Amino acid sequence: MAPSAVETPVSQAATGSILEKPWSRPAPTKEKLDWAPLTTIDLSRFDEPGGKQQLAKDLYDAVTRVGFWTVINSGIDDERVLRQFSIGNTFFKEPLEEKRRFPCNFAEGEYFGYRENSRWIGDTGVKDNIEMLNIPKAIPAYENVPKNRIIKQHYDEIASFHRELYDKVLRKLFVLIAIILELPENYLVDAHAYDRESDDHLRYMIYNVRTQDEWDRAQGYTKGGHTDFGSLTLLFSQHVAGLQIRTPEGEWKWVQPVEGGITCNAADTLTFLTKGFIKSTIHRVVTPPKDQINIPRLGLLYFSRPGAHTPMKTVPSPLLDRLGLLTDEDKDETREVPTGTEYVRARVKDVHHKTVLTKREGTSFDFKGLKVANYYD
Repeated sequence: MAPSAVETPVSQAATGSILEKPWSRPAPTKEKLDWAPLTTIDLSRFDEPGGKQQLAKDLYDAVTRVGFWTVINSGIDDERVLRQFSIGNTFFKEPLEEKRRFPCNFAEGEYFGYRENSRWIGDTGVKDNIEMLNIPKAIPAYENVPKNRIIKQHYDEIASFHRELYDKVLRKLFVLIAIILELPENYLVDAHAYDRESDDHLRYMIYNVRTQDEWDRAQGYTKGGHTDFGSLTLLFSQHVAGLQIRTPEGEWKWVQPVEGGITCNAADTLTFLTKGFIKSTIHRVVTPPKDQINIPRLGLLYFSRPGAHTPMKTVPSPLLDRLGLLTDEDKDETREVPTGTEYVRARVKDVHHKTVLTKREGTSFDFKGLKVANYYD
């Protein structure tokens, strides 16, 4: 079975650049899991005559009922994707003091930087096993956001990948959703414009290995589901099973990685913008199958979030109006509402600015009328 990280360095420049640790996808699990049936969106058809309209029809059920789908043929070369996994793999093998240099400022709800796996899970005696590094968009507004040395070394490549992912995947998905809503095609693209300030980020993430006993103890607190904070989340295929979604029927089913594909889901702010029409999907991460439990689960993700220029006000969709979802208050242009950045940062602060994770059954987060549950059975 291919290892999750290859320890042999491939290069070290005379200038003292960091030894890179390339990564390859582990073998898929051989266990028979109850996989969720997800819609597949083939983005190679986007520019065909009538292609956008057909893809919007294909996406309709996924965004309004299930909330998860898979993108294939994005036009992003898989070798570029694997390079990003390798950069993330290299970062997580850096000394702790280097990783800690630029931590996330959770006290202010800011998510750029490193999140250490230092939080305790209730009274279980088990720590959170997640580490992550979040990298903002490569725009002038974020030029001075500090960078760890591995990010500096590869920043041009990372920035190029960041922008390509937006142009080739996110922009197109926002166009398709706008078509579903009968809005101008660029309506949601403009609300999530790459060149405007927002808390979008590319994320390197790792679920470090736990014993079965540690998983069992931790999941007494973490087996419930959650929704994501922003508008769209993209997850690149990495083969270690662990992600589950709660289906419309209330069942938990596994999300199957698709070779070379991207798993996508809608999130909270897109739900707010559409009065609940677009489904913010409930999902969770559980113990991997037994044949993968000793493999670190390395992740590469992108989180798209509306920024300070985007008010959390229901979009003027003719479809939503016909469905009776728009009230007079929704149509009031003078009504004051929080911006995308304000909501997301308040949510980040609430969830992450703590040293101990506690059970949150029966609780919800409410920010200026924007309300979501903290825990889903």
